[in-house]
Amino acid sequence: MAASAFSNAFLSPVTLPSNPKSISFQPKFPLLKFPNTRSHPSLTKTTTFCSSDAANAPQHDTPIELRYPAFPTVMDINQIRDILPHRFPFLLVDRVIEYNPGVSAVAIKNVTINDNFFPGHFPERPIMPGVLMVEAMAQVGGLVMLQPEVGGSRENFFFAGIDKVRFRKPVIAGDTLVMRMTLTKLQKRFGIAKMDGKAYVGGEVVCEGEFLMAMGSE
Repeated sequence: MAASAFSNAFLSPVTLPSNPKSISFQPKFPLLKFPNTRSHPSLTKTTTFCSSDAANAPQHDTPIELRYPAFPTVMDINQIRDILPHRFPFLLVDRVIEYNPGVSAVAIKNVTINDNFFPGHFPERPIMPGVLMVEAMAQVGGLVMLQPEVGGSRENFFFAGIDKVRFRKPVIAGDTLVMRMTLTKLQKRFGIAKMDGKAYVGGEVVCEGEFLMAMGSE
């Protein structure tokens, strides 16, 4: 009786053909249908990033060449030449971008492959010599020293000494060297000044030290 109930519930009457292998069963209950995930309205597209840096990177509509403003100009190269006695190939300051009279100055040096020291330092790996970074920073210090606020004169300006100089990273062709020189001590009677200097590339310190400057007065 149990077998008869099972047969009535799930199977339709069957006619046995002459060939037993051709027997077919037709279930009365409906077939289960599963949703197609490709067309399911509740599914949304997602973007997969290969790294956290790519996922966190800001999305910009502005072209990269329009995204970054130029450095400001407080003194251009002609004004710098009016103050510093240096000339090619040893004028290593291109622009002053900040100036506090008698206190500090921030200037830049655009390092290019056309700089005359690169053919020899080094032919296969162009690196700006550390001594020239120090010289460039001293020239920025000169822009502070050779101003009326400090009492200096371009007729007599010397780089007197350096201390605690450290080179943190190499500076290569294509970099922009940003140099800040700050006056920390001034002895007008002897024409001696002490300055702290730091040079940056991309916001990272590449060179730093203490500078001693000597100057004359008119």
